[in-house]
Order: sequence, then structure tokens, then C-alpha cells
Amino acid sequence: MCGIVGYTGSRQAYPVILKGLKRLEYRGYDSSGVALLKDGELNVYKKKGKVAELEESMIGNNIDAQIGIGHTRWATHGEPSDRNAHPHSSASGKLAMIHNGIIENYALIKQDLINKGYEFKSDTDTEVLLNFIEDIQQNNNSTLEEAVRIALKRVTGAYCILLIEQDNPDTIIAARKGSPLVIGIGKGEHFLASDASPIIEYTKEVVYVNDYELAIVKPDELILKNLGNEKITPYITKLDMELAAIEKGGYDHFMIKEIFEQPSTIFDCLRGRLDAKEGVIRMSGVDKHIDQLINANRIMILACGTSWHAGLIAEYIIEELCRIPVEVEYASEFRYRNPIVNKGDVIIAISQSGETADTLVALEKAKENGAFIFGVVNAVGSSIARISNAGAYTHAGPEIGVASTKAFTGQLAVLMMVALDIAKHKGTISDERYKSLLLELEEVPEKVNAILKNAEDIKKIAEKYKDASDFLFLGRGYNFPVALEGALKLKEISYIHAEGYPAAEMKHGPIALVDENLPVVFIATKDMYHEKIVSNMQEIKARKGKIISIVTEGDTVSPGLSNDFFAIPPADELIAPILTVIPLQLLSYYVGTAKGIDVDKPRNLAKSVTVE
Repeated sequence: MCGIVGYTGSRQAYPVILKGLKRLEYRGYDSSGVALLKDGELNVYKKKGKVAELEESMIGNNIDAQIGIGHTRWATHGEPSDRNAHPHSSASGKLAMIHNGIIENYALIKQDLINKGYEFKSDTDTEVLLNFIEDIQQNNNSTLEEAVRIALKRVTGAYCILLIEQDNPDTIIAARKGSPLVIGIGKGEHFLASDASPIIEYTKEVVYVNDYELAIVKPDELILKNLGNEKITPYITKLDMELAAIEKGGYDHFMIKEIFEQPSTIFDCLRGRLDAKEGVIRMSGVDKHIDQLINANRIMILACGTSWHAGLIAEYIIEELCRIPVEVEYASEFRYRNPIVNKGDVIIAISQSGETADTLVALEKAKENGAFIFGVVNAVGSSIARISNAGAYTHAGPEIGVASTKAFTGQLAVLMMVALDIAKHKGTISDERYKSLLLELEEVPEKVNAILKNAEDIKKIAEKYKDASDFLFLGRGYNFPVALEGALKLKEISYIHAEGYPAAEMKHGPIALVDENLPVVFIATKDMYHEKIVSNMQEIKARKGKIISIVTEGDTVSPGLSNDFFAIPPADELIAPILTVIPLQLLSYYVGTAKGIDVDKPRNLAKSVTVE
């Protein structure tokens, strides 16, 4: 949630910050702003709406500065407005600050400051924290660095903050807990951001700041300290990312670009790990810790949103192939109840960003109880990657569209390989079945490419149903979670109400919704459930529902019951979800664009949920 950018060096700061905000807009786009400092003059400019509106409002303003901070907001405290936009100025006007996160005890601090005579111009917790820092600075006659350290010891919640000070013309003070911060190392300059996308254009050398660390950043110096004022040696990492990966490359939206990237991103995920010809999977994160994995008492999968749907599919696959009991938990619920987690349990954490706040807290809780943590993430160097005992990257590349697409299929590919690797070591899969699934998995990129070649067929279906007010998505077995994912995508991208259900559960309530106006999407591929799902289709048809089906090439039964259908290549039922989700991604995209919605920035959503 929220995107932050900072710069100090010899360049003009504003163009660097503005470009960075545009690249981070997927993290929030309710409002945006910048603070620029030069010759003792601190100017703050901010505007409700997207970054383009800020850019337009800046015409004619003084933007000459070599140091500055910028923010694009996903609203938490206070409605989207000019006054609630970041950066915020302190009461004296000498400090400006941006913040990603939530300060949970802000109300108590605010009341204390009001009692001292402070007045507030916004509804945000950020302005409270900023004035708290300034109050400490003034009352203790301390430096800004010292005041920040004292304040952060007294607040509870999550934060990534950047501050600049009128009397300190080249220094940015930054700190984080629970919200990401990366610092780019240049020659006589430094870049700060929520992730690497604003930095990659200028440098590939970065430092990932850890929780409870404070950074003092000058053009030619980076000092890292903990909250106990002890210096920490920065660990410099080389970015494995190209600028082209975060640009649209001729596509209308990042979402459709990322959907069409899936043949190559799935291939990248499999490359170097899967060798179907030799009949082997090489995953160092699994192989180095195979004893913990094959002897697990149970596996618990923690995730949120789309990643939770990937976890549900993994539950079916792992129990089938590895014969280990699996539970799938919403991380947001797991962290607040009192779950039974013991030594010998394995926790698989799934997250595209690797920064999901609920998942991180849940992992810390599980790790304290002795569980082994295996991370499945996309973002290299992310917090979940660092907290895990082992793991595997999905190698999907930067995902800019708010609705996850290529990260989901990458997660499924990784989880399938993990399950196969464990099953092979454990002896719960026959050699014949193992080799067959390896060959099937190896063919997935080519089959996804074949599906995408017929994307125009899905576009025609989307045009036909774009004005529907509700959708129902139904699937069975391995494709039931795909129905959930299809419904989620449509909700996110088109604002159409949609529900996903196991097809057999339709008769336990949802069938009451069926009439001649309701589109019902069936995932009706040829598998062990096919006859059952055909019966469900007949039940919908008898009630005049509009049936859209995803079928296997060569099937004549399901298309005959459908108003519209889309055929995909045949695949083993364990592999099929990676294929069946592609037309549902396309359906949501084309419905959204047909309705004129900005699918890369759907309302009220942000890409990385770093607050509760």
C-alpha cells in the first residue's frame, strides 16, 4: 500500500520523483504529492487523484531542488483529499514526511499533542507521527535522527517513513517496520523507494532495509543503524531486473501485457529446475531441506487473495502426490486466532510481493513455535524471502497490474514442482506417474501460448456479457479454486458482483440466483469430474441460465450445453488449473476494458497489501 520515493544527489529531484511515482502508482492512486528542499526553502505540493493530476498542478511551481520525497497514496486514515495527501508538513513547517503503513496508537499520541496546543490540518495518523517526532526534537533539543529513533520506540503499528528537514539540506532520514524500503546506490547520489521499479533506471546496486532499521541518506553517504543507535553494515544486492520489464512495451495495459507474458514467465519458472528428459526436478530450497519436508507432520499454507487460491490448488496436489495433510489458511485470520503450530510443521507462505503484512506477522508467529518456513514469492529480497528458512522464487518478473495474473501461474508451477520433488523423495508417486507429470508440466508454456492465440474469441464473449450485474463461477476438484480466482478477477477488474463455488454446492443455495440473465461460467474440462459437472450444467440450462464454459479441445458434450464456450488443450487434471485460469484472466480483462475501466488501477485496490 502506498508508494514512496526519495532522492538526494546532483540531479534535479522532481523529475526522478515524478517518474518514480508513476511507476509506483499500482501501490495506490488516491492522491499524490512531493516535498522539495533547496537553499533552506521547503516546498510541499500535493493533489487528490492520480499522479497525472499532480503533474498538471505542478506547472508553474518552483521545482528546482536536488533533494526531495514523493508519495502516491492508498487511503487508510482520512478520505482521499488534498489535505490528507502526503507529504505532510510539521507544525513549524521545518519538517516534511511521507509514510506507508498505519500507526495504531496514533489517537493517544494525537490527544497528548492536542493537549500541548498542537493543531492538525489532516485526518491522518502520518501527521500525528510527524508532529510527535518534532515535539520530541524540540523538547529534547535533539537531532532529527535522534527524535525519529525515540518516537519509533513509542509507536505501535507498521511504517516506512522518509523525512527531510529545512535546516539539513542534503539528508533524508528513513526507517521501516513492516513496510518495504529499498535504497539505490549511485555515484554521489541515492534513491529511495517502496520497491526497485523507480530505481532500476539509475542503478542496479541496492540495499534492502530491514525492520527496525533507520537510514541516514546523503548524496555520498549511507548510514544504517538499529533503533538502539548501533551502526549496521549495509548489504548491497545487485538487481536482476531490466527496465523493459516495468514498461508496457506497446500493450494498452500492464495487465494484458502480463497475461501474454505467461508462456515466457512459466518457462522461466521451470527453467533450470525441470528436466523432463532426464526425469528430474532440481530445487535447492527443497533438496537442501528434504528431511523437514518429507517428515512434516502437516503442511500449513498461509496466503491472501489470489495467492490463497494458489494455496487451495496446492492443497489438492500435495495431499494427492505426497500424502501429507495440508491446511490452507487466510493469513489475516491465522494471525489473530490461537492456532496449534508445533515443531515439525511446515508452513508454506505464498505472496507475490513478499511484503504482505498479514502473512509476515503470521510467519513470525509460526516461526516462534518452531515451524519450518518455506516461502514462495516473486519479489527477490523481499521480507518473506528473508524470514523463510527456505523457499523458491517464481521468477515471473515485476508484476505491475494490480490484479495478479502471471504471478499466480508462476506460483502454481512452483508449487507443482515442490510437490513432485517431495513425492519423489518420499516414494509416494510411481516413476511412471512422476515422469508423465514432468512431461505435462514441461508442455505448459506451449499450451498457454496456444490459448492466447485465440484471445479474440474470449473478447467476443466478454462484449456479449459486459452489462451483466452478476456472474457465477463453478468448478470441481482442482478447478474449484480456479472458479474462485475467476470470480475474484472479474470483481477486481470490472466491478461486477461475482461468486465462485464448487459446482456441487450450487444446489445448496446459489442456484436460487439463476435466471435468464445470469451468466454462469463452468470450468468443464475433461477430468474425473466431467460427468458430474455436465449434470450441473444441465441443471443451469433447465433454469435458463446463460452458460459460458471452459472445455477441453475435442469435447462435444459440454459445448452442446453452452451458450458460449472456449476450448483449451488437453492436460492432466493436476496441471489443468494453470491452463484453465488463462481464459478467465482474459475474460475479466476484456469485460473491464469494454466497460471503460482502468484495469491496471481498479478503484479502492492496491498491489501490495502492507497494512492490515
